[in-house]
Amino acid sequence: MRTNIVITGASSGLGAQMAREFAARGRNLALCARRVDRLVALRDELTERYPDITVLARGLDVTDHDDVFAAFDEFAGDLGSLDRVIVNAGIGQGQPIGTGRFDANLATIRTNFVGALAQCEAAMRVFRAQDNGHLVLVSSMAAFRGLPGSATTYCATKAALATLAEGIRLDVLRRPIIVTTLYPGFISSEMNPDPSISRLIVDTAKGVRAMVKAMEQEVADACVPPWPWRPLAFVLRHAPRRIVARFT
Repeated sequence: MRTNIVITGASSGLGAQMAREFAARGRNLALCARRVDRLVALRDELTERYPDITVLARGLDVTDHDDVFAAFDEFAGDLGSLDRVIVNAGIGQGQPIGTGRFDANLATIRTNFVGALAQCEAAMRVFRAQDNGHLVLVSSMAAFRGLPGSATTYCATKAALATLAEGIRLDVLRRPIIVTTLYPGFISSEMNPDPSISRLIVDTAKGVRAMVKAMEQEVADACVPPWPWRPLAFVLRHAPRRIVARFT
């Protein structure tokens, strides 16, 4: 029996590359995002390359909470079950607090956390009914420390996402439901499009391979890629504020 995987935010970047990686492994996919034209192009690419798998594509704005539940229920019905749901959709449009851009920070919270909560609720409802499943939340290295400027609200949403994942994990500790939290470092994507911004950035394919490997191992949490981000997580947590304040 093939594994059925839902990926949100699958129209580009990390989500699209995850779809390519899992398709190569023979997984059935249910892909959703706001940009339907890109989803359809990705679906066509994958079904042409891997004709033995099923690839579903559906438009979804994760801030439309009712539609999140409807989408996940449709996917479960069409595929027969959901084995893994990857909560990946997110934006990075925050602005410094108190500079008149509450709208941008609110949009970031609504997408990155409230939208993620809706996805978790919808996925876990299916998993509880099945009594199995694998929930994956894509957090960020930004979850380990508040950062200044435009990153402040983004960091807060990713920290909240990690805490949400831990609570769900504890809630189903004695059930055959796995919860994984991923903490990606700098991986080239639409959020981090320019490799020159950091010597630590890796290309999309390499970064996503590390993410997929962690998911396939069903670990509780993982900094990805492990090097250098696992040791840097400790550094980020404990670095003096005067050092952290230089990040913008």
